[in-house]
This record gives sequence, structure tokens and C-alpha cells, in this order.
Amino acid sequence: QVQLVESGGGLVQPGGSLTLSCAASGRILRLYAMGWYRQAPGKQRELVATTNGETANYADAVKGRFTISNINANNSMYLQMNSLKPEDTAVYYCYAEKVLIPMHPFTDYWGQGTQVTVSS
Repeated sequence: QVQLVESGGGLVQPGGSLTLSCAASGRILRLYAMGWYRQAPGKQRELVATTNGETANYADAVKGRFTISNINANNSMYLQMNSLKPEDTAVYYCYAEKVLIPMHPFTDYWGQGTQVTVSS
């Protein structure tokens, strides 16, 4: 099976920065894309940023402030978050799309989530 392990969440003041990391482990032959989603209390899960190694996509709310890295050879990537705002407060989930492992069809996977709180 595949596990996605996130790290880097925490409490930060408005205007501050955080870096979230995600590592996908398992007998991964290849994957199509990785990304980050977030879910604030009482709201639906929403896209933050994704990358397929060639193209990065960002939600309008984070463009110019967040940067998603490329996927490295170890199937890891990170999200650099700058100029954080209180409305960025949410649980952030790592996502891996169309992951291929031996004897399994393409499958999407989610991490457990990491809390990001932006507050003074």
C-alpha cells in the first residue's frame, strides 16, 4: 500500500511563513500528480495547489503567496506558504493522484492531514 506522511504544520502569526512537506512511501512505480487540499471548520475540502512535475496549479486565494515544489525522485514535495492570513487556517491534506503500485489499479491517496493555524 501507499502512505502519505505530512509534516510542517503549526501555529504562525499573520504575515508569517510555513513549509509543509509530504512524502509518499510504498512500492510506487509511478504517479501522475501530487498536491495539497485544505479544509477549514464548517467548510468543504478545497484545492490549494497541485503539480504533475510539469505544471503547477493554484487556487486563486493562494496565488502569489504559496509555492508548490516539483515532485522529487523519492515521491516527495513541499508547499511553501508565505504571507499567511487567518483565513488560511485549516487542516491541510497531501494528495497523490493516479498512483501505480504492483498488482493494483491506479489509485488516489490522501494523507492524514496537518493543522495550520494563523493567529496572533
